[in-house]
Amino acid sequence: MAQESSHRVVVIVDENSNPFELGCATEVFGLRRPELGRELYDFALCSPEPRTLMRDGFFTLTGVADLAAADAADTLIVPNRPDTEVPRRPAVLDAIRRAHARGARLVGFCSGAFTLAESGVLDGRRATAHWQWADSFRARFPAVRLEPDVLFVDDGDILTAAGSSAALDLGLHLVRRDHGAEAANAVSRRLVFAAHRDGGQRQFVERPVPDVPDASLAPVLAWAQERLGEPLTVPAIAARAAVSPATLHRRFRAQLGTTPLAWLTGERVALACRLIERGEERLDVVAARSGLGTAANLRARLRHETGLSPSAYRRRFGPGARDDAAYPS
Repeated sequence: MAQESSHRVVVIVDENSNPFELGCATEVFGLRRPELGRELYDFALCSPEPRTLMRDGFFTLTGVADLAAADAADTLIVPNRPDTEVPRRPAVLDAIRRAHARGARLVGFCSGAFTLAESGVLDGRRATAHWQWADSFRARFPAVRLEPDVLFVDDGDILTAAGSSAALDLGLHLVRRDHGAEAANAVSRRLVFAAHRDGGQRQFVERPVPDVPDASLAPVLAWAQERLGEPLTVPAIAARAAVSPATLHRRFRAQLGTTPLAWLTGERVALACRLIERGEERLDVVAARSGLGTAANLRARLRHETGLSPSAYRRRFGPGARDDAAYPS
């Protein structure tokens, strides 16, 4: 078996923390990955107290490391709790500040943005939080550039997710960023969860009662995913769904929180990433098979989505990439 990853993900669990987001972190970062033949992360939980009462007293968490474990984290996931007005423990805030000062990556799920903001590391930075707390967050932390209408915000070394299911979106985004699209797809399949929802999608997606027996996008999405390399257009997708482009746009906004063109481009970039990871070195072939058209467009789209050029993406995630290549210094 391949050597286990040395990138250490540590979750701080504090009093009244939400168990769902804790479960999301454990599922994405903590489970063994026999399907990949290697471990993606070294994972640990820690708490400032030997016994931690979880949200609303549902259960008590014991048997985890003490707060000193946070000082060894490469990625530190901070506590989140529903009572956002309650001040966080000074020891927890100090641990977050130390982690930030030494260059660790910080992650806040849902109300975890309040914890990060209270520690001071978000001043002048972009972040998101659950939409129902947007007004109170802005009032308390005016120095933070809050983006309340998105699923998650990747601001480099500090990342925040808007809500419970968005924690999974952000977790998969981190796996994709660290290990590539193939690994993220493997994790998402195990979770039975959508492999790619862009962070810029809306948090709150209206789902009106359909005026036709089946207004689901699932059939047409599956059809389009099988034809990404073809000259597929939004009107063609609308024709397949037997609706007008305007109706298709409304359904995408209502059901996915994005536009048909943005979804199509994201799927094509994801396919291009998988082709590069599988060893295809000819950019014109990757561009053609993914539907991105030209090598120049491939370079532009890949850099926009991943921050990497095709050659840098290949070095990090392609065949023969070093185990530690996913974690740039």
